[in-house]
Amino acid sequence: MKDRIIFATETSCDETAAAVVVNGRKVLSNVISSQVEIHREYGGVIPEIAARKHLEAINFVINEAKEKAGIEFKDVTAFAGTVGPGLVGALLVGLNAAKALSLVYEKPFMGVNHLNAHVCANYLESDFEPPFICLLVSGGHTRLIRVNSYESHEVLGETLDDAAGEAYDKVARLLGLPYPGGPYLDKLAQQGDRNRFKFPEANVGGFDFSFSGLKTAVMRTCRAYAGKEMPKADIAASFQEVVSETLIKKTLRAAEVYDTGKIALSGGVAANSEVRRKFFSRENNDFIVHAPEFRFCTDNAAMIAGAAYFGSSITKDLDIEVFSRDK
Repeated sequence: MKDRIIFATETSCDETAAAVVVNGRKVLSNVISSQVEIHREYGGVIPEIAARKHLEAINFVINEAKEKAGIEFKDVTAFAGTVGPGLVGALLVGLNAAKALSLVYEKPFMGVNHLNAHVCANYLESDFEPPFICLLVSGGHTRLIRVNSYESHEVLGETLDDAAGEAYDKVARLLGLPYPGGPYLDKLAQQGDRNRFKFPEANVGGFDFSFSGLKTAVMRTCRAYAGKEMPKADIAASFQEVVSETLIKKTLRAAEVYDTGKIALSGGVAANSEVRRKFFSRENNDFIVHAPEFRFCTDNAAMIAGAAYFGSSITKDLDIEVFSRDK
């Protein structure tokens, strides 16, 4: 069969990205222009600024992805872009760029769901394949997904309030850590005592998650140290222990209920050291455990191309509009 080359864009939040992927797995290029330094001043992403910066960067990122892949646009099988969820103004930049390329070069267009693409990041530079249970953990989403096939994803449970990544960022702010807080909190936690504080684990039925109560407990603990030296590393480690334990317990229970020996991680929090450690510690207990390479955990266009290839929740309608929340 002839190789299928997918050229994809991704601008759902604060990374302007473009990538070229062959047959859903081989990454020829994966270019990302981050806006972290710009938004750090505000302690979070400012949607209007993000959209404007995407407009400034998109053409450069697209050209760099093409050059690094060593292809011409006429060689591309199809163009793909993220339709959502994400920031509407930001999404429009990347999606319209992908649509324009498909029209100019008379190639098929594919609109991709950002969350399904995170799941498909597990296929990049890998031979990993369905069925498996996937835990998707990011700044805006926490989901348990039963991946029945490349095309079929069944959501088993999700967060009822704060996503895990969102809780990380809020707790990091309480501890006075820079934005984005997740990686800084992870690093600080490695220096602390995870057993010093007994923070609560939400008692949520089924496969759903809740982290708002945990966040509130940490906030109260921080306030109790007002005017005194705060044991930041111990608070970070104790918080991370509860989050990581909650995530692994739910995932293992889903794997047991649905009788699968394969579990996978996806999303930005999949790069967290403790979450990864707990997952891969189960690898010798009759589980096959997989996670994308670190570069494919956070938002990137290679995963969009992968999802487009594998047909995971895509649309080929050029009239498709972006959406901020998952449908």
